Amino acid sequence: MPVYTLPELPYDYSALAPVISPEIIELHHDKHHAAYVKGANDTLEQLAEARDKEQWGAINGLEKNLGFHLSGHILHSIYWHNMTGDGGGEPLAADGVGELADAIAESFGSFAGFKAQLSKAAATTQGSGWGVLAYEPLSGRLIVEQVYDHQGNVGQGSVPILVFDAWEHAFYLQYRNQKVDFIEAMWQVVNWQDVARRYAAAKSRADVLLLAP
Repeated sequence: MPVYTLPELPYDYSALAPVISPEIIELHHDKHHAAYVKGANDTLEQLAEARDKEQWGAINGLEKNLGFHLSGHILHSIYWHNMTGDGGGEPLAADGVGELADAIAESFGSFAGFKAQLSKAAATTQGSGWGVLAYEPLSGRLIVEQVYDHQGNVGQGSVPILVFDAWEHAFYLQYRNQKVDFIEAMWQVVNWQDVARRYAAAKSRADVLLLAP
């Protein structure tokens, strides 16, 4: 039985227009995200077969494929909920996300500084990748990560709470090669309520990194 399943979108295809067109949302979710789910499940089956036959010649490729597809599935599952047609602006205490706003200010100096760093990280990722705001449990602070593909260049304990997809399939049909324009537009649909919930959940997980007995 499949271990991973494609989650349903929390809105219809047109909910994020004009920032992201319905055509992109449909293709991105139904084709690209679905391919990562299938890839993760197929790789688990291939690993099970390798164990049964004790044939390990392809282990390096299989483990790499599992990391790629599983990370793609996880990041996309966050991505859809990180966005809303009623979003944008910046997190404010008046909107019930004051704890997140304070954490951003403490970790980056200001919201403007954070916005600039995440925008640059997403827009300048070489090739395919993501810009990610993550909670880093060892320091208890927020960090920005520039993720290559879906899984490269990532701190092992960090928990993604806001993700900007900078793969071409996320924007090319609408923004052509203007990745910077797409990243700037993304700020209009950020769902700060969802980001705040993810931050609170990540922060509440005690002793996630046990560095010593």
